[in-house]
Amino acid sequence: MAIGTSTGGTKALEVVLPALPRSVPGVVIVQHMPERFTAAFARRLDSMCRVHVREAADGDEVLSGTVLVAPGGRHMELIKMGSGYRVRVFDAPPVNRHRPSVDVLFRSVARAAGNAALGVIMTGMGDDGARGLLEMRQAGAFTVAQDEATCVVHGMPHEAVTLGAVDREAPLGSIAEVIHRYG
Repeated sequence: MAIGTSTGGTKALEVVLPALPRSVPGVVIVQHMPERFTAAFARRLDSMCRVHVREAADGDEVLSGTVLVAPGGRHMELIKMGSGYRVRVFDAPPVNRHRPSVDVLFRSVARAAGNAALGVIMTGMGDDGARGLLEMRQAGAFTVAQDEATCVVHGMPHEAVTLGAVDREAPLGSIAEVIHRYG
């Protein structure tokens, strides 16, 4: 499962992640955030959640009950390894003016996991993640966008809806339920 978010996303993730059961499939997240802040953010989320949340490191295995947050200033991709998945954390130029970029993550999830994936795009300015979410949907993944009424900024979800990348729009308070149902 992959989640992408930006402006307003830290508070949105504080609503969604604590509502997830410990049995949830592995989750990978890009939250637009400067380096040096993501490790502390992951620790704060970890203290609030039943799932284990931490900043991702290159080569980390994606495990059930674990959430990996992309480190600020670095991209993160999902890679299929045997019967499981790992993350690749790497330096590269910004994509859509962002590093980490939601599009980089979502496109890799489309390639690696295809119809076994679930993608969620949440509050954020701009369009990062919209095209990657479309690629996920085209690969057979179930895709979700946070609805306009509960977004701080509806840019990223709006662009995804406009592109036809979204199977279901949901208010912030229902996203964890949708994840649990389809994840």
